[in-house]
Amino acid sequence: MKLTFHKATFADIDILTKTRIEVLRSANNLSDDVDMSLVELESYKYYQNCFEKDAHVAYLVCDGDNFAGCGGISFYGVMPTYSNPSGKNAYIMNMYTRLEYRRSGIASKTLDLLIQEAINRGIKKISLEATEMGRLVYQKYGFVRMKDEMEYPLFKIQYLL
Repeated sequence: MKLTFHKATFADIDILTKTRIEVLRSANNLSDDVDMSLVELESYKYYQNCFEKDAHVAYLVCDGDNFAGCGGISFYGVMPTYSNPSGKNAYIMNMYTRLEYRRSGIASKTLDLLIQEAINRGIKKISLEATEMGRLVYQKYGFVRMKDEMEYPLFKIQYLL
């Protein structure tokens, strides 16, 4: 196994989009029968927009010509707070390692690279959502559960109307 960690560029937009769908299928236990064409189109637009604005960094991990894993970090701003006077935030997403490559250090190394990107940009607050499978990796790294954050699930409202 010869792993390489490649910082994605606009030239990688097709593989980024394809792997995003693979990540979502895996994380949500979705079969290949589930139509993801809209998510795929919107993911492509997301990457396109973020590359133009330098608002997202992604790493692709390969074993030779084989995709092994990936991870990304999005950068955004909010109003300054006492604990974050710059208002600069980052959100880690799309962390994924293919089954046959798990427990080989891919997630930890990818996390290192993404956090370094945030540090280089002066980010003081990094958050993420963790699956049960990934939670241990993040906890070992030093991430802690947030206790005060809440979410209003707008996507559920459309089904109620």
